[in-house]
Amino acid sequence: GLRDSRGAASLLKDSIPITDFSASGSFEGHDLLRRGFTSVRSELLPSHPLELSEKNFQLNQDKTNFATLRNIQGLHAPLKLQMELRAVKQAQRLPFLHSSNMAVDTLRGNDECIGFEDILNDPSQSEVMGEPHMMMEYKLGLL
Repeated sequence: GLRDSRGAASLLKDSIPITDFSASGSFEGHDLLRRGFTSVRSELLPSHPLELSEKNFQLNQDKTNFATLRNIQGLHAPLKLQMELRAVKQAQRLPFLHSSNMAVDTLRGNDECIGFEDILNDPSQSEVMGEPHMMMEYKLGLL
């Protein structure tokens, strides 16, 4: 449709309108000098209607739990839980060590649930292991 005919040039923020002298039709190539690199991710749309809902699942779950807690126990209960969650999230391991975030799971009530992230998030099977010294220097702002 119309969106496909505009291509990646319309997605660039700092692009200057240029008269298009390139060949049209099935032989048209992507002109890197005029239009820049294409970004596949910016052209993709959610592949399923539930994809956006799943990305925000934990946030929506927390909002629902906080609203329910407020209705049952009053305003102090969700505020106290939010402060505890914030404090627990700030206390972390060194950046090159895997953290299970058990305290966050306990506060959210997920400590007895087994999900995909518990099985498929095994740090021993990770393909990426960073250099510990460089990761610490980056975290401390030395790099």
